This record gives sequence, C-alpha cells and structure tokens, in this order.
Amino acid sequence: MNGTGPPVRLFAYAPGRGVVHAEKLYAGIRPGTTLATDGYEVDTGIAKAGGLTHLRCWAHARRPFVKAEESIPKAARSPNQLASRFVRPIGKLYRAEALAKGWTPARWLRPRSRYSRSVVREIEQLLLTHLRSIAPSSLLGEALHYLHGQWPKLVRFLDNGTWPLGSNPAENAIRPFVVGRRSWLSADTVGGANASANLYSLIETAKANNIEPYRYLVALFKKPPLAQTFDDYEALMPWSIELGAL
Repeated sequence: MNGTGPPVRLFAYAPGRGVVHAEKLYAGIRPGTTLATDGYEVDTGIAKAGGLTHLRCWAHARRPFVKAEESIPKAARSPNQLASRFVRPIGKLYRAEALAKGWTPARWLRPRSRYSRSVVREIEQLLLTHLRSIAPSSLLGEALHYLHGQWPKLVRFLDNGTWPLGSNPAENAIRPFVVGRRSWLSADTVGGANASANLYSLIETAKANNIEPYRYLVALFKKPPLAQTFDDYEALMPWSIELGAL
C-alpha cells in the first residue's frame, strides 16, 4: 500500500482466496482509497462494496500477449505479428513511468496526459480492430478478451498522477517470500503462517522505506519489548525507529 504516508507492505494469512477472507483483509479501508489488482474478480466486489477506486494492472494485461507471442516458433516470428504489436506499446507505458520516477504527482500527470494517453489510444484502436477477428479460444483471443474486459479499470491511471500503472510493487514484495519457500520448510500451522506473514511485513516495509532489513531488525530487537501505546508501537515502525550504530 502506498499513499500520502510511508509505504507499507502488509502480508496476511488466510486459508483461501474467497470473498469472506478478502473482506476481513480490507475491512476498515477508507472509501476512495485506490486498489490496484490483477484480474481476480473477488477484488471487483470488494472495491464496489467499499467505495474504492479500482485499477487493474497493465503488467497482467501484457502477460497473455507475451504468452501468445512466445507460442509462435522462433523461425516464424515477426515484429509485425499481432501479439508483438500489443507488447511494444505496453512497454512504452512502463518506460514512460520509469522516466518519471521521483516526480511530483502534478508533474507526473502531464506526460501521462500527453504521451501515455496517445499510447493508450493506439492500444485501444488495435484492440477494437482485432477483437472480433481472432478466435476467443486461442491464446491471442484470450489476451484480447482479457484486455477488453479490464479496459475501463486499466485506463484510470491516466487521470491521477498518484495512481499506479499496476500491481508490480506488490508482486515484487511477494517474490522473495515465494522464492524462499523453495529453501525452507513451508509453515505447517496457522500460527507459523501468521508469524511468517508478520515477519515479512516488517522486512518488506523496511525495504520499501529504503532501510536495510538486517539493520532494522537488529535495532528492533534491541528495544525493550515494553510497547503499550500507539505511540510506542509507532516509534518501532521502519520509518520511525532510530537505527543507531551496529
């Protein structure tokens, strides 16, 4: 989650992905908060019920086209094949975002309004031209129909300089945890899963605030475990704690 305050990466354990579990995770989020997700439809209901501004992820929209592109034998591939004609402009959107990294939201909105909007129009024209001419059951047809179904939420980022292009920051925070599971035993109890989620929340939040996790944990464990008030706990957060010299 990124907003007007320090960035937070929150992990939570649930026994499933159903709406009942999602409702608990998102309980208490203020209406109007921005929610950027992949195409999982449970999130649509959560956003609607909570009055959230729901954005879809351009990286997830790109992946089916990459899959369709890679399904063609290398000898037969061409820069003009239809899948590539979608992959390239989506890449332009991400390059524009990378160039604008660190800009204020107002300054960031200007290139979005000019350059990115023109790229989005290019993608939309391609989509409308070919949506009905490709078999929906093919890889390329699936990519086109996914893009079409998510379109209204995909283009919302153009209207606000603070809204993300997708959910890549969340996926990047998840990746170390997923990769790490190959090297250690999976949690086999609910308590272990919750403890793991709490630990990774601290580590990834520290990284999101440009704090080296080891230094943060050393500083955290040196503090007496006497926190009782909100202010006590706030002082232990990665953006508040005094790291000191190791």
